[in-house]
Amino acid sequence: MTAPLAGRVALVAGGTRGAGRGIAVELGAAGATVYVTGRTTRAQRSEMDRPETIEETAELVDEAGGTGIAVSLTPGWLRSEAMLDAYGVTEANWRDALRVSPHFAISETPRFVGRAVAALAADSDVARWNQQSLSSGQLAQVYGFTDVDGSRPDAWRYVVEVQDAGRPADVTGYR
Repeated sequence: MTAPLAGRVALVAGGTRGAGRGIAVELGAAGATVYVTGRTTRAQRSEMDRPETIEETAELVDEAGGTGIAVSLTPGWLRSEAMLDAYGVTEANWRDALRVSPHFAISETPRFVGRAVAALAADSDVARWNQQSLSSGQLAQVYGFTDVDGSRPDAWRYVVEVQDAGRPADVTGYR
């Protein structure tokens, strides 16, 4: 039996668990090379603190007959619809949430992580990122893309250097 997707390449974002993992495995079973991204790696768990990792998904793709490549791309502090709702704001007035959480200033739009995925897809040397945990802010520095407002938020660096260090909210140098 021939693999209908042999020689094809797919990218599955959110492939650590659930439907994303199922999609990645089945693309592999059909013979594809599957780049899988997600927020939980063997080196770093996501805020969901689930045990599944993006590396395990890549291994499952291999076992199914494809080639799995873990890329582990994660957004920073994603200004998703759910986050906007949680703060009672919209994309148009999202800065009003800074009164409740000043650190929300480092948040990024879903388009920013989308631009990270597009930059990876266009990179002829994308394999250099295999088996690494990457963030959209980190990739923005390498590829030169920006968020829709022209900024380059680097939330993970900000969390370590400002938020976790107990310093007052200040996004200078992180946007």
